[in-house]
Amino acid sequence: MFDFVHQGISLAFMGMPGGSELFIILLIILVLFGGAKLPSLMRNLGRSANEFKKGMSETAEDDGEAGTDNPAEKA
Repeated sequence: MFDFVHQGISLAFMGMPGGSELFIILLIILVLFGGAKLPSLMRNLGRSANEFKKGMSETAEDDGEAGTDNPAEKA
């Protein structure tokens, strides 16, 4: 069994990809999905991110409201 942590290599967090890595990733996405589908794919990805953010903010608001209705605070 390899022990990467003792060799100074951490597989848990390898860092952010650089410019060349991002270019290769974008090129692979272009080849897989084609140029015609990319705008709709990015639009749907943006909508998904907005829905996720909205859900997270609603959850935070619900947590904040739940904390004010604590019966222990009223006593």
